[in-house]
Amino acid sequence: MRDTLLIALYAFAGAASTGLAGTGVLRLLRRRSLTASLAVVAAVGVLAMLAGTLAVAQAMFLSSHDLAVVTTVVAMAAVVSLATALLLGRWVVARSRELAVAARSFGDDGDFVAPHGPATAELEALSRELAARSAKLAESRARERALETSRRELVAWISHDLRTPLAGLRAMSEALEDGVAADPARYLRQIRTEVERLNGMVGDLFELSRIHAGTLPLTPCRISLYDLVGDALAGADPLAREHGVRLVGHRVEPVPVEVDGKEMSRVLGNLLVNAIRRTPADGTVAVAAERAADGSVVLLSVTDGCGGIPEEDLSRVFDTGWRGTDARTPPAGAGLGLAIVRGIVEAHQGRASVRNIPGGCRFEVTLPAAP
Repeated sequence: MRDTLLIALYAFAGAASTGLAGTGVLRLLRRRSLTASLAVVAAVGVLAMLAGTLAVAQAMFLSSHDLAVVTTVVAMAAVVSLATALLLGRWVVARSRELAVAARSFGDDGDFVAPHGPATAELEALSRELAARSAKLAESRARERALETSRRELVAWISHDLRTPLAGLRAMSEALEDGVAADPARYLRQIRTEVERLNGMVGDLFELSRIHAGTLPLTPCRISLYDLVGDALAGADPLAREHGVRLVGHRVEPVPVEVDGKEMSRVLGNLLVNAIRRTPADGTVAVAAERAADGSVVLLSVTDGCGGIPEEDLSRVFDTGWRGTDARTPPAGAGLGLAIVRGIVEAHQGRASVRNIPGGCRFEVTLPAAP
């Protein structure tokens, strides 16, 4: 028993000294290739076994013949181990280089494509992570391009919509100033109308900026959808009469919701104005409000007779500044109404959507139901 313990102690001492030396070498080579590190690891394993064997042989006074046999066996093992480590290291390094080349596509607006062929579990995991990040980066780039396009369109359309009434205001003010206005009272009424429209446009821009900045103040209170829809229909009735459009409220249930009454009235008002302006005379705009089957949400919908929206444009309806194929002139608006609708609804933890139906389209607002 004592001899066994001594053999174990001498073997441990010899192997440990080699391991410490190998650790120092690995520290010096930590910035070098992975091939060198693998070769050092293989060499440490073989040399540790050789050092332990020599220590035991020295202590136990083995014959020179036995020592030569053991040394030869360990030397052959060292050669094979080093060769295998070098080949394995070159293969791993080659795979890592291919992965690095594939990863450079991130900076070239490209998608990551993992190299073909077998790889270690770590490299496979890294490839999957890079592929996932590539997909998210592509989505982010697409969203950024869409936002930039939307911003440019908004600037162009707002500039156009501001220039037209400002030119009219300037002409009317000059006519009044020069005393050549045939009907000054009519000019003054028209000036007031244009100023109110400009004020509404600026108000929409301010509201949208607060929505995008996340600073839209909300004061939720318990309110019935029946009252909310009734007030919205009453407010939109004069515009509907002017356009010859019928307003209908059906399936309007007295479902309670916790919302900011002022902001949600703006949502319904914007949807109704949009529906009335897009519905031809003698058409119908219908409003519905009901609780979903599971009772967790309520659904507000505004259905118009616009004839439908092209499928390729459905995803852009709520984008800032988007106005479809209509002429970019008043009363089409600045393309902010539906963007404000989506912002206010999402601020209430809801969702706004649109879909085509026979003869028109339906805008739907989903809100959490009050307990």
